[in-house]
Amino acid sequence: MKEIKQEAVGLLVAAQPLRAAVFDRFGIDFCCGGKQTLLDACEKAGIGTESVIAGLAENDARAAMQDAPDSWLNASLTELTKHIEQTHHAYLKVELPRLQALAEKVARVHGAKDSRLIEVAAVFSAMKEEIEQHTAKEDNILFPYMRQLDQGKGIPRAPFGTVANPVRCMESEHNDAGQALINLRVLTDQYKAPESACSSWLALLAGLAHLDQDLRTHIHKENSILFPRAIETEANITDAEDKGV
Repeated sequence: MKEIKQEAVGLLVAAQPLRAAVFDRFGIDFCCGGKQTLLDACEKAGIGTESVIAGLAENDARAAMQDAPDSWLNASLTELTKHIEQTHHAYLKVELPRLQALAEKVARVHGAKDSRLIEVAAVFSAMKEEIEQHTAKEDNILFPYMRQLDQGKGIPRAPFGTVANPVRCMESEHNDAGQALINLRVLTDQYKAPESACSSWLALLAGLAHLDQDLRTHIHKENSILFPRAIETEANITDAEDKGV
C-alpha cells in the first residue's frame, strides 16, 4: 500500500469525504489541487506533514464510530454524472442568478463605502458566466457520452476524439473557478462582513461562503473521481476492441 504522504489529496478525500474538513482546516486545496500528493501539498502550504496526518487519523477514527457519508469511489459513471447534475448543477442554476442579483445590489448601495464590493460583483459575474457555459457543456455533451461508455457497447461517436480532450478543458475551467473563489475570499475577508453590514450584505456573504464550499466539493468529485474513471473506462473499452474481445 502506498504511503499516505505519497497519496493524492483528492483520492484521500474520495475514499473518506469527511477528510475534506481536515484539509480545509489546514488550508490544503483538495479540489483543483487534488492531484498533488499529501507531501507536496503540505510543503506548498508550509505545514508539517505529520500534523496533517494526525488530523486525518483522528478524523478517520471519529468517522468509523458514526455513519459517515458514502464515498463515490464505487459509483458508476451514470450514477455519478446524474448525482452531479441533480445536486451540484441544479444548485448552481438556482443560486448563481440569486447571488449575482445580490452582489449587484450590495455593490450599488454600499460600493462607495467599500469599493471591494464593486470588484466582488465583477468577479462573481464573470465566474457565473463561465460556470454556466461549463455546466451546459457537461450536461449536453460530456456527461451523456460518459453514460454511453457505461453501457459497455463500445466507444460512442463523439466530436472531441478521446474523452481526455474535453476533460483537460473542464479541468482548466475548474482552475479558473478555483482562482475566482480565492479572489472572492480575499475581497470579502473570508466572507466576513463589518458590524454595520445590512441584511443583504450578510445574505450575500453567507451565500458566497456556501457556494464556495459546494463548488469545491463539486470540482473534487469531477477531478478526482469522475474524470479519471471515464478516461480509464474508455481506455479499457478501446483495449478490448483492439484485442477483438
